[in-house]
Amino acid sequence: MEDVTDAGIYARESTYLDRYVQLGVASGRVLSVSFPETPDGEAEPEHPVLEQIFEYLDGIEPVTFENVQVALTMPTDQRAVLEQVREIPYGNQVDVERLARMTPELDPDNEDDLILVRTALDENPAPLLLPDHRVRDGPSAAPPAIEQKLRSLEEL
Repeated sequence: MEDVTDAGIYARESTYLDRYVQLGVASGRVLSVSFPETPDGEAEPEHPVLEQIFEYLDGIEPVTFENVQVALTMPTDQRAVLEQVREIPYGNQVDVERLARMTPELDPDNEDDLILVRTALDENPAPLLLPDHRVRDGPSAAPPAIEQKLRSLEEL
């Protein structure tokens, strides 16, 4: 994002998702991504991150969101999990155990650590930008129909 002072709510309708894609942004960082049936009444339709999301949804070529700053205001251990989710390449998927193995200081053989991974995925504030749909046996913060369309788009 070029303007680090931008703040607000931005939304645009996606015919592919049959929903709106809505962003909450503050200080140049994405705070949230949601998929409402009706956008917030104050939402503006234009934002650089929305442009990238709609390029991704076009499915013509892979789009990464590595230049998008996402504010992760959550416990450090959950943030570490979501930072690793961001590293899963387009068109690839891992399972919860593999994600735990990828995350520093987590043990994939420890049930509490696997619960932590699932909790982080479930509470992901920015699904799609932090692509929890690439974790095949974990929850997604996106609605199930959206998760399936994102998986389909990436042929997962």
